[in-house]
Amino acid sequence: MVETTKNPIRIDLNEFKLHIHLKTIQLTLHFNSPSRRFYLSVIGLVANEMKRLRKITSISLERHLSQLVLLNETIGGSAGSSETESLLPRIYRKWKDVLPDLEDAPLFKVLGKRKGYDEGSGRTYPFTETEKDSWANLFEYQGSEENVRLKFAIDRVGATLDDIVIVYEDSLDGDAWDKFVSNLKGKHENLSEAEAIQSPPGVPESPESPMERRKTPWQGRRRWAVLAAGIVVIAVAVALAWKLHLKPAPEDEASAEKMAFPLPDVPSIAVMPFVNMSGDPKQEFLTDGITEEIITALSKIPRLFVMSRQSTSFYKGKPVKVKQVSEELGVQYVLEGSVQRSADRIRINTQLIDALTGRHIWSERYERDLKDLFALQDEITMKVLAAVRVKLTGEELSLTVSKYYSGEHGLDCWLKHLEALRYAERTTIEDNNVARRLAEEAVSMCPENPVGYSILSYVWLNDYVIGNPKSPREAAEKAIELSQKALAMDDSLPGPHEMLSAIYSHIGEYDKGIAEGERAVAVYPSRWSAYNLYAQALTFACQSEQAIPMFQKAIRLNPNPTANTLVIYGHALRMAGRFEEAVPVYKKAIQRAPDFIRAHIGLGATYSLMGREKEARAEATEVLRINPKFSLDLFKKASPYKDPLEIDKVINAMRKAGLK
Repeated sequence: MVETTKNPIRIDLNEFKLHIHLKTIQLTLHFNSPSRRFYLSVIGLVANEMKRLRKITSISLERHLSQLVLLNETIGGSAGSSETESLLPRIYRKWKDVLPDLEDAPLFKVLGKRKGYDEGSGRTYPFTETEKDSWANLFEYQGSEENVRLKFAIDRVGATLDDIVIVYEDSLDGDAWDKFVSNLKGKHENLSEAEAIQSPPGVPESPESPMERRKTPWQGRRRWAVLAAGIVVIAVAVALAWKLHLKPAPEDEASAEKMAFPLPDVPSIAVMPFVNMSGDPKQEFLTDGITEEIITALSKIPRLFVMSRQSTSFYKGKPVKVKQVSEELGVQYVLEGSVQRSADRIRINTQLIDALTGRHIWSERYERDLKDLFALQDEITMKVLAAVRVKLTGEELSLTVSKYYSGEHGLDCWLKHLEALRYAERTTIEDNNVARRLAEEAVSMCPENPVGYSILSYVWLNDYVIGNPKSPREAAEKAIELSQKALAMDDSLPGPHEMLSAIYSHIGEYDKGIAEGERAVAVYPSRWSAYNLYAQALTFACQSEQAIPMFQKAIRLNPNPTANTLVIYGHALRMAGRFEEAVPVYKKAIQRAPDFIRAHIGLGATYSLMGREKEARAEATEVLRINPKFSLDLFKKASPYKDPLEIDKVINAMRKAGLK
């Protein structure tokens, strides 16, 4: 006999047993009469179809009526009805009228459970409350007598379609089902009607007690849908197969050959912007924050490749398909979600899709108190990791969000952090001042939270870069102080390391900048901004050959980088003498920001070094259009590069192009 012990849900058509061995529910069910065997075989039919389609979806029984008739007339002994036209209505009624009833177990014998007897003829099984709850969670029902929709929500109890195996003789899954049906067809064609309704050889008929024989027909109808809990998503009419509010499950499979980037050697995932279903635009911060926290937590895992928030936010509000996202970003898995907040309750729907097969490998619907939001985000992160078979080790278990926001004002601080970060990312003086006010309010409210100090450090770094304060040195010192304070509270935060890498590089402490960049990448190996700022620190230190692969890694994680990232990447390529590669990078930066003066300076200098004087002069003209008072002397003084020879190369090249 084939070994199948590793499968949590096993449909055994040899002994007509259904084994459910999950974390919260451990049951073996014996379908030990003709009508019961028929219902287990219906389960097998639906399971086989979904495994053949390689996705959890609705299976219309009407399309498989001929097989149902065969199953009913052979294995089921025409139980209840031998008329084809009444077969489906009978099944529909059972799904409609019967609620799951684990304790009564009318459709099967529960094996391995000690029986207890009450006074009189009643019979009970000592199930735990956890088992009962898990059993009830397997169902989702909706519809009418004519249009029944029933889901066996295996995802709710931690199982996937791959966890189900069909067994018959020495075969598994599709082969097992085909052999089972073929044997039934042979019996139906070659035996008499009386013989055809008997059980297959090797499966003894279980005797029924007088009490079982006295059961009324309504009892059988009322109880048989318990069988549905033994298997799959059964949608007898149309699709209630669980889906998000976003869009239907993808039908098309992504092609690895058509992907814009080669698939990484480790599991790769894009977390799409969760959709705000609250009907309140003010809840966008909440929805975006949940998306970002999940991305941040996943980015900490070195055996996982996670696309950046910036790369997936490009799709926000657009009707895109999973196939498109997968091929454009070069990932195998796509996580989608929706968020709905109502007062102090929050509902989150999520689904993880394997784009290469188009199959939903995990989906879940949560409804919790808002105070449980952070624990819920951690739970979603852990389930995603389990679904893509990535196990956590050691300090990786500390990726939780909840450890920062467990206090009385945790939620309010989190929302202020999110809002402050969004304003700071706009890098204007006005927005940066708003970001400062919000971050300071959050620090005052939650002084024990290191994230607030990290965001304040970002604000002061912006002040230094965009020239907001009167004393740039003061801004730099303040940014360093705040980052170090955050790291003293939690050295595993990536933000402060990134801020220190940037600020040290800008003030000429290049070795410190490189060291902090290395640390940021080590802490979060799939975080695009860590690679970006590390590459920037290397470029400012004029270590262009080391910087280029770091930029390439950053742009792989975020194929839509900022114009500033592209310009500094162009500088690294130019310094390495890779002029032909630098030109399109500068051009892409100019496409993103046509008036970004440093992009035109970089492109013009590169053209000049290549001897393409006409193009170089055209870029010099653009520089003067943007800033008629442009001065090469002032540009040189503001340059952050370590090697003065590299600065002189750019100055001489632009002077040759016509600038002064």
